Amino acid sequence: MASLHAGTHEAAHVCVARHGETDWNRLGILQGWFDVPLNTLGRQQAQALATSLTAAGFAALWTSPLARAAETAQIVASHLALPAPRAHEGLRERNFGAIQGIPKSELAELNPVLLEQILRRNPAAEFVGGESMDDFAERVLDAITAIGAEHRGQKVLAVTHGWVLDVVTRHILGLERRAVMHVKPQNGEVLWVEVTPKAITAQPG
Repeated sequence: MASLHAGTHEAAHVCVARHGETDWNRLGILQGWFDVPLNTLGRQQAQALATSLTAAGFAALWTSPLARAAETAQIVASHLALPAPRAHEGLRERNFGAIQGIPKSELAELNPVLLEQILRRNPAAEFVGGESMDDFAERVLDAITAIGAEHRGQKVLAVTHGWVLDVVTRHILGLERRAVMHVKPQNGEVLWVEVTPKAITAQPG
C-alpha cells in the first residue's frame, strides 16, 4: 500500500532498532519477557548505535519496557541529548511462555523440534503459556502505528527486540505472517519504516 504524505496523513519515519547484547544473548538463553540488563558489549553497541544515528534528527525515542531495550534507548537518548525514552508495551519481545529462561542447549534435549523452529526463526512455533504469532504480530504493528500517529512528519527511534524486527520485516516485504526468517537481526541492527494511519511501509531509498 502506498504511503500518503500530505495533510493529516503525513508519514512518520520510524527507525526500529534491536537492543544491545546481554549475557543471556551470549549464552543462548531464551529471554522473552525476562528482564536482563545489557552486558559491557551491549552498552558499547548502544553507544555505537547512537553514534550511527547522530544525524538522524529524531524528535523522540520510544522503547520496549524490558530492561535491555530501555537501557539501550537511555544510552542513545543521552548521547543525542534527547528527552528520556517513552515505553510502549506493544514493543515487548514475544512471550515465549514456559521456555523463557531455558538455555538452548537444554532445550535441545527437552524439545529439539521446537529448538529447530526457534533457530530457523520460524514464527509458527508454539510456546506453552506464551503468545500466539497472531496476537504478537498484531500488538507490534498496532504499537508502530500508534507511535507513528503521534509523530507525523517526524523521525523517531523505537528500540525493541529481534522477533519484533522479524514481524516488521515480514510486513513491509508483504510476506505471510508465518514466513520463516532465516537470518536473525543483530544487536543494534536497524530498520527504517514509514508509518501512516493506513500503512507501514519500507522507507524509500
